[in-house]
Amino acid sequence: MSELKFWNTLTRAKEEFQPIDKDNVRMYVCGPTVYDFAHIGNARPLIVFDVLYRLLRHVYGEDHVTYVRNITDVDDKINARALRDYPDLPLNEAIAKVTEKTAERFHKDAAALGCLTPTHEPRATAHIDGMVGMIQTLIDKGNAYVTSGREGREVLFAVGSMPDYGKLSNRKLEDQQAGARVAVEDHKRNAADFVLWKESASDEPGWDGIFIEDGETVTIHGRPGWHIECSVMSEHHLGETFDIHGGGLDLIFPHHENEIAQSCCAHGNDRMANLWMHNGFLQVEGRKMSKSEGNFVTIADLLETDKFGGRKWPGEVLRLAMLMTHYREPIDFSVKRLEEAENILGKLRRKADGADASVALETGFKDALGDDLNTSEYIRLLQSVSGSSLIAAADLLGIDLRPRQAGLDVTKFVDERLEHIKARNWAEADRIRDELLKQGIQLKDGKDPETGERVTTWEVKR
Repeated sequence: MSELKFWNTLTRAKEEFQPIDKDNVRMYVCGPTVYDFAHIGNARPLIVFDVLYRLLRHVYGEDHVTYVRNITDVDDKINARALRDYPDLPLNEAIAKVTEKTAERFHKDAAALGCLTPTHEPRATAHIDGMVGMIQTLIDKGNAYVTSGREGREVLFAVGSMPDYGKLSNRKLEDQQAGARVAVEDHKRNAADFVLWKESASDEPGWDGIFIEDGETVTIHGRPGWHIECSVMSEHHLGETFDIHGGGLDLIFPHHENEIAQSCCAHGNDRMANLWMHNGFLQVEGRKMSKSEGNFVTIADLLETDKFGGRKWPGEVLRLAMLMTHYREPIDFSVKRLEEAENILGKLRRKADGADASVALETGFKDALGDDLNTSEYIRLLQSVSGSSLIAAADLLGIDLRPRQAGLDVTKFVDERLEHIKARNWAEADRIRDELLKQGIQLKDGKDPETGERVTTWEVKR
């Protein structure tokens, strides 16, 4: 296999991937803020970086890759949702109910989409002491200061203390001054200064942050800003500098930019991560997804309801539909796209029927993923090969083409049922469908978009 090459947002170039330590390749990806069920835009980074994780494990060995994806369980959006959904409970109890329910749903969605469990999945609330410690370091180095704003006391990061602030997003600090996007507030030294720690009201969750500035001890009962959480959790599990940091394009600024500022200033490094990878935006049926547009769709909606296209969609179909477009390109998520993915998956399953699952992966497949995670080319290759190497190739993409019921020839029964349907023998066709369902195989009828012919696919019922 040729070397791995990935597009680096930081350098704006495709670079050969050289891990800091090939015996411990380290990757961090920003996970969910658990105040609501994950939507299909959230599904994209889940799937994209799961494929990258699989590729790295394949190249360097399963025991030599550390993948960290966090859970943000302290956030003002969580507080607001807790007050809305559980107004009669004390806030801390309400918050626990919201985060528990939402995190549980997130894990269920991730499993349905075929995603591997990360090596570590830290929660922000388990790292409060580390956040207070890093903030104190930033104060000691002159990169942060204590001030009082409209909502109480805060510790802010002083962006002017970092000469190359804005390097990731290619934003110059002078472009963010008063009159630009960030409004000037009297308590800030610079309009772009951002929150590291903020005071909590008496009815809000909080921890005692004890900070020393100019020899004076200040205790602020409060909670962390969003950005400091990822800086601390990534350092805890991966070290001060690691190999890959991933997330959606929308996180480049301010979240990832501010992570870099905090981490580099606290540790005295010029880089937090060597490679920054970002997936592109997602639209739904050609429009930006939003609740006001009426096209806001959660992963759970697709898996368990008929809110999108009038039917439920298997997780394997959702995964394939996401990967049919290169991860850095924008994606238009539509019913037509899902139908196309389902058709491709059906054909792959039929080709893989009876194939030897022990056959090794062909070089061309690894080269496609090694070239900036080119999943669209990979899927094209999948459709062009024989069954002998198909199962191994699909495995690397996170799609299991094996029938999971030993001794059950699903394709045989699907073909037999189609013959009964052609003969209009509906009773026998229904009998086969029902028998398969008893054994955990659910059939899905559709049409080949090219020929218009009936196509039946199957999935393992969860």
